[in-house]
Amino acid sequence: MSRRLRIPDLGGAVAVILHRPHPTVAALARQLEAIGLRTLCHWPDLPPAVQSADYLFIDVDPAHEDQFPWLPGPAPMPTIALIGSEAPGRIEWLMNFGADAQILKPVGTAGVYSALLIARATFDARAEMSDQIDSLRRRLSQRQVVVRAVALLAARGKSEDAAYDQLRQMAMAWRISFEEAADRLVENAATDKEADNG
Repeated sequence: MSRRLRIPDLGGAVAVILHRPHPTVAALARQLEAIGLRTLCHWPDLPPAVQSADYLFIDVDPAHEDQFPWLPGPAPMPTIALIGSEAPGRIEWLMNFGADAQILKPVGTAGVYSALLIARATFDARAEMSDQIDSLRRRLSQRQVVVRAVALLAARGKSEDAAYDQLRQMAMAWRISFEEAADRLVENAATDKEADNG
């Protein structure tokens, strides 16, 4: 299933620029403001309040993990890397940081708008993929519960295939996931067992 991408409305969005004072910053800020974004410039560190910003532009050349008010790894907002040096160490740092788009320095009169759109789409896709992976991990961890639920149903004289099919039908009837139905069945069986023993 493919995701349909839409161009976001950038008017009123906040872009944070982490870059030492430089003509690059002025050129970038002008372009962002022309697009309709509000800009905040910081150097050498970002204050915690920037975590609510809509976009982050970072100067990759001197960047390091201690500049950011979050744990190492991807930023909590779409990030655009400003690249001046293609030194392998800087590129490696950038790849590990997880920027969503890039602009080569010096910043010219083009490229900022497309970088914003690409960064937003990449950031959203990564967040969606992360959610899907988490969901799959939860479902995988529930596999043992499914096995127990099928065994409970099979203990009533059904084949394993028939028990599995019955569990699927129960999930559809209850309008819940297969794993949730298995969990409910196992919990009910445990409650019934406790009542019989009590």
